Amino acid sequence: MDPFSFLQPGKAAIFKDRFVTKVNETILPYKEGMTGDTGLIGMPFSKSSISLSQASDAPQAIRSCMSLYSTFSGERNRDYRNHKILDFGDVLTHPTNLPESLKRMYVSVKEMINKKSCSRYILLGGDHGVSYPAIRAFKEFFGTIGIIQFDAHHDVRNLEDGGRTNGTPFRSLIEEGVIEGENLVQIGIRDFSNAAVYNEYIKDNNVSVYTMGDIDRTGILPIVEKEADRLAEKVDVIYLSLDMDAVDQAFAPGCPAIGPGGLTSRELLSAVSAAAKHEKVRAMDIVEIDPSKDFRDITSRLAVHALLRFAYR
Repeated sequence: MDPFSFLQPGKAAIFKDRFVTKVNETILPYKEGMTGDTGLIGMPFSKSSISLSQASDAPQAIRSCMSLYSTFSGERNRDYRNHKILDFGDVLTHPTNLPESLKRMYVSVKEMINKKSCSRYILLGGDHGVSYPAIRAFKEFFGTIGIIQFDAHHDVRNLEDGGRTNGTPFRSLIEEGVIEGENLVQIGIRDFSNAAVYNEYIKDNNVSVYTMGDIDRTGILPIVEKEADRLAEKVDVIYLSLDMDAVDQAFAPGCPAIGPGGLTSRELLSAVSAAAKHEKVRAMDIVEIDPSKDFRDITSRLAVHALLRFAYR
C-alpha cells in the first residue's frame, strides 16, 4: 500500500520532498571510479594507547550518530544534501602487530588519496597514534605539510620508554623529517597535563603552542585564523588533528584522558569552522573517543558536528 495514498491527488510528491535528508543518507560506499566531495576512512586502532582504551570502536560509533543530524544548516540557510561523502571503509588492522597495523594504515590512507576522488578527507580514529601513518601519507602526496593540533597534550613522548604510542606521533613526525617543528601548531594545551621535559622539547623545536590560558585571554578564533594564515604561506597543505580530549570533560566524557579546564564544544566547533575555510586545509582526523566510556554518545555526537563543520565549509 502506498503510504501517501491518503493525500489528495498530486500532493504525494510534494509531501515526500519535505522529508529531512539525514547526513548518513549522503554517505556512499566507495566504488572504483566514483567521485565525491569528502572522503571518509576509519582507522579502528587503539593498541598503542597508553591508557586502557576502546577507541578502535569509535569509527562505527561516529558513523552511527550521523543519522541523528540533517544536512540543512539554518545559520547558513543552505542544505548540503548534495554534498557527497565517499566512505572508504575501515582499515583492517592487525590484532597484535603494531608496526604492521601502522603500515596498513599508511598504505590505506595513501591509496585513498591516490584515487583523487575527493578534494578533502576525514579520518576517524582510533587513538592518536593513527595520526603518524596518516600524516606521512599526506606528506608524500601533497608535499610540505602544516598541522593544527587541537589537544590537551603535546604528544611528543620519547620512543625509548615504550615504543610508539598514542603519546608519540608528533615527536616521530618531527624526528623523521615528515614535518618541521615550526609548521606544527598546538591549541588547547592544558595545565598540569604535560611533563616539563616535553614542554622543553616543544620549545627546542619551535612548535607554536597555545594553552588554555592563551585561549582565555584572546579567544580561540584569532589564534586559529592567525596560524592558518601563517601556515598557508609556508606549506602546501594543512592537516587538522583533533584529539577530543582537548574538549572539557563536561562536553566530551567519552575520552580515555578526560580532564577539566578544556575547550567548550562551541569553542571547538567555531575553531574547526574557521580553519576549514582555508583552501589549503585538506584533511582532518578525529581521535581519542572511547565509546565504552561515553554517555548517551555525547562525544561521538560532538565528533559528527566537528565533521560537518569541516565538510560543509
